[in-house]
Amino acid sequence: MSTFAAAVARGKNGWTASELDLSGLADIDEVVDAMRDAEPDAELALLFVESDDQYLAILRLDEGEDLRVFGSDSAFAEESRIGSVLLGEIEAPALELDDLTAGTEDDETDRPVADPDADPVGDAELLTDLGITAHRLLSLCGREGMLPSDVTAEICQQIGAGDEVEELREA
Repeated sequence: MSTFAAAVARGKNGWTASELDLSGLADIDEVVDAMRDAEPDAELALLFVESDDQYLAILRLDEGEDLRVFGSDSAFAEESRIGSVLLGEIEAPALELDDLTAGTEDDETDRPVADPDADPVGDAELLTDLGITAHRLLSLCGREGMLPSDVTAEICQQIGAGDEVEELREA
């Protein structure tokens, strides 16, 4: 499986991004340590893990302590060792697909809302305070034709770290 992992951290001087190698990490605690090491003084650190143009996992670490995890599809944990490390301890689904499709009239109704075969897991609300609601996150992950890299790019652009992640990809 090909994997890209970008740690995006917000510190006193704005956003920074660095690529992490997760291949040798044995458990979620080692992943959290790698996130901390990427930007030790970060008030907020996000890790975007894209695998095989199919799966996306997002980890959030506030003040180096409070870990929250979201996965676009529970199958990532079954099909990959890295997916198992990132998503293996998540028990609850992100939201039921019925909850996702039961939006308000203000929602963007002309777009496909969710891939019926996907089984998102974890905390879909982990980016809400950054302007990305659970509904928006799930919609991005489930939109036909959207690759995990597209979802990462759109989220990072919206939170103000788009240029940093784009430079990381081009390096």
